[in-house]
Amino acid sequence: MQKFILSALLLIASPVLAEPTKGYFTMDAMGCMLLQECKDNVHQIFSINDLKNRYPESDYNAVADEFNQMLVSLNQIGVVVFLADQKYFPPGHRGVYHTVSNNFYLNDAFMHRQSTLMSVMRHEGWHAAQDCMAGSINNSMIAIIKPEEDVPAYWAAIAKDTYPAQSLPWEREAMWAGHTAGMTQEALHACAAGNMWEVYPPTPLTEKWLRQNDFIR
Repeated sequence: MQKFILSALLLIASPVLAEPTKGYFTMDAMGCMLLQECKDNVHQIFSINDLKNRYPESDYNAVADEFNQMLVSLNQIGVVVFLADQKYFPPGHRGVYHTVSNNFYLNDAFMHRQSTLMSVMRHEGWHAAQDCMAGSINNSMIAIIKPEEDVPAYWAAIAKDTYPAQSLPWEREAMWAGHTAGMTQEALHACAAGNMWEVYPPTPLTEKWLRQNDFIR
């Protein structure tokens, strides 16, 4: 907090950064970040070079092309990716996608490892693709992309042990995509190209919803 002796001009010119009411490393802190009220040490990522500069000892050569391609597709559909201070994430959270703002955030404490970077990037990017599948990236709905029976049993089981039951339909396939090179990028490319429902035929319930809301005629 600035000292009282600072001039009124400096007080007016200096940005006021919000703080989460329930403290850092909480869901409240994450919400503050998602609403873009908490911005301290939250920086947009424009390419893999931003991560190379942040973690000069890390080697991202094996994933650089896929990462950059995903960023291009995400930007084309209006999704912005940020690297954010770990204080905005509850324990165990490595990334989060926000369906309202269409931004997603990577936890700075974990992104020095290329395997973790890509699993989170693919996972949260898949949620962005699910947003696209639900009619438009501009709404707050998400829909599964693959038929539930297509999800490999291995990833379905891990998701069941990780996420609450109500989110399993979306998290099962995001878990699969998060560990499959190129899978998320293909879905994001389809979204950016405007042919999402041709490349990935909607499941019956999703198609019904899309027709009821005039996304498909």
